[in-house]
Amino acid sequence: MTSLDTPAVDLAPADAAGPRTGVHAARLAPVLFAGTLFVSALLLFAVQPMFTKMVLPKLGGSPSVWSVAMVAFQGFLFIGYVYAHVLSRMLAPGRAAVVHLGLLLAVATLLPLGIAQGFDAPPAEGVMLWLVGLFAVSIGLPFVALSATAPLLQNWFVATGHPQAENPYVLYAASNLGSFCALLAYPFAIEPFLTLRDQTMIWNFGFAVLALAIFASAWMVRRKAQVESVAAVAPPLGRRIAEWASWTVLMAVPAGLCIAVTAFITTDLAAAPFLWVLPLAVYLLTFVAVFRERPWIPHAWVLRLIPYVVAPLAISMLGGDKVHWLAIITLNLTAFVLIALACHGEAYRKRPEPARLTEFYLWTSFGGVIGGVFAGLIAPNVFNNVYEYPILVVIALAIMPGVFSGGAAHVMRELAPPAIATLAVIQLYLMLDVRLPVEAELTMQVLLVIVAAMMLLQATRPARFFGLVVMAFTVTGLWQAGVRPVEVVRSFFGVHQVVETADGTHRLLFHGTTIHGAERVRDPSGRPPIDRPVPLTYYYFGGPISEAVDATRGARGRLNRVAAVGLGTGSMACHRRSNESWTFFEIDPEVIRLASDDKNFRFVSGCGPLEAIVPGDARLTLAASSGRYDLIVLDAFSSDAIPVHLLTREAFAGYLSRLEPGGVIAVHVSNRHMELMSVVAAVGATEGLVTYGKQDDQANDFVKDYRAKAEVVVLAKSAADLGDLPQRRGWRKIEPRPDVAPWTDDYSDVLRAILRKKFGW
Repeated sequence: MTSLDTPAVDLAPADAAGPRTGVHAARLAPVLFAGTLFVSALLLFAVQPMFTKMVLPKLGGSPSVWSVAMVAFQGFLFIGYVYAHVLSRMLAPGRAAVVHLGLLLAVATLLPLGIAQGFDAPPAEGVMLWLVGLFAVSIGLPFVALSATAPLLQNWFVATGHPQAENPYVLYAASNLGSFCALLAYPFAIEPFLTLRDQTMIWNFGFAVLALAIFASAWMVRRKAQVESVAAVAPPLGRRIAEWASWTVLMAVPAGLCIAVTAFITTDLAAAPFLWVLPLAVYLLTFVAVFRERPWIPHAWVLRLIPYVVAPLAISMLGGDKVHWLAIITLNLTAFVLIALACHGEAYRKRPEPARLTEFYLWTSFGGVIGGVFAGLIAPNVFNNVYEYPILVVIALAIMPGVFSGGAAHVMRELAPPAIATLAVIQLYLMLDVRLPVEAELTMQVLLVIVAAMMLLQATRPARFFGLVVMAFTVTGLWQAGVRPVEVVRSFFGVHQVVETADGTHRLLFHGTTIHGAERVRDPSGRPPIDRPVPLTYYYFGGPISEAVDATRGARGRLNRVAAVGLGTGSMACHRRSNESWTFFEIDPEVIRLASDDKNFRFVSGCGPLEAIVPGDARLTLAASSGRYDLIVLDAFSSDAIPVHLLTREAFAGYLSRLEPGGVIAVHVSNRHMELMSVVAAVGATEGLVTYGKQDDQANDFVKDYRAKAEVVVLAKSAADLGDLPQRRGWRKIEPRPDVAPWTDDYSDVLRAILRKKFGW
């Protein structure tokens, strides 16, 4: 009699082909099954960055594309595990193998991978659901089939009767090792050297190899009959529900953190596979490290180390900038790795007997879905800032062993001091509206270091440490020296903050940690200005962007029509003259709303009227516009990162189609982390354009005059179209470098752009 709660497998060591053949086959089983799982995971996790990169140009290069993609992948993984669980319960291993091979054959008819028809452009609203639908229709079935392979093969491995089948969970390490290798290889060995077309061809070949390996694995269990299981009887329902809940939570936290950490470190750099894969790769490597009889790092050591990375993380996550980006990435990844090791180690420690293997994977994958949905779909629509990140860190600390042990009275005593301090901080913020001047930044940093030291001194008291971490997140989330939040909003494209300086004289717009415009709103005496607003930051009169506009105007006599890609605060509107028609193209509706509101900034109203502000991705809306322009200014940023899809040959072909003869394209390429002048020059050379660039060195101290040094590139058919710009101070001709290939929608190399900026390569 077969139970629906245990897998029906035959543990006999030999199959019907004969004792000697069965023994030899059993000896080969670990190698064959581990190798097949490795290849399956290699393909599964190579397709994630590959296909998401295909989709990126359609969504404006937003880091949220990867967050939503991760949610979709987690959902497909869960569906695959449900399919594997049901198949293992309903059919004997041999028959289940036939069904799975049939599914792989159906997937083969859908190859090669590509974006499905009907998903040419995203809608104005509901972009996240549209993106999930795109992934589901385009690669949902292949992903489900590949994800089901891991639990199915582990279940079949039990059926081979091999001595190592007593703990098939170790094969999960082989699967995750394949995943890790795929993710590590993509940015370093695949993306810099292969186009997307080449990548899909190689992936198709790998799928054929996998199908043959699965067929060989299925051949080993082809004769295994469905018999009464010798496994232990399933535990009572109450205990099983507790186990399900524990597995789910322990997997949900690292899965959610994977998305939150990725969004956090990519906001200022670039939405690119090079940075996507780092958190996901180390996330998968933690499974390899702990899903084994002897973990790489003892579980007790991991628990002791966590406070030493969470303490500095708690005082730096919500405040400050990311100037020292390598240190920030290292800290966040280290904390993430330790938390993932702790959670996954706890899950492995609580794993059930092999008879319930697919049940375990079903609930752990469900936890992945829960964590992904929270961080990738719910949080961006509920929170106006990246609060899901600290929330997940706090939950991770709460589920660690010992935090709430010792009884309710003991826990209350431990939590009382930091809880009282946290409530006092909140009350002080709400009632007194305290502003910290920029001069208080050093004092604030010293206080935060003291808080971190207090946390470390309490590292052996889990409940007290937990309370101090909550207090640190509260303080850094409420206060930043030098500014006071006016409005904070969040969209698919990131977090926008309108802030006012502590002295009340200026208002700034932040996207992520980068300032996207500033306006003087009061003089030192507190009186508002009555004159036309004056652009600041990168857009100040006399800066490189201003020079590009003036030189083009001088070369043509006048500017009839100008297209500006990227609105920001609307600073560029004040470079318009009364007889000129300027059109702005802005992808983020929240930016349009913030810039158009006089309560925030007066550039749009005070320097208008503009011809229009066109919502949507400029690559699509600019190419679809009916007009032609004398000047196109590309000034689109996602925090400090320029969307890669706006710098490709295909993008420039669209710009050129809307450019008047003799017109000019000006590109703002200021970036703390990537060297992009040579990329633009390479693209320009392929289109027959001359390129000039300037790195500003004229701006003074930003705190005093709110001017920022811009790096600008201009392109035209001939130098004559640029007027006197080539003769102006600081401008130089940019020749294409032989070692920098032009970027296309099929190829880009963010890693080398970062290395050139960092090391001057």
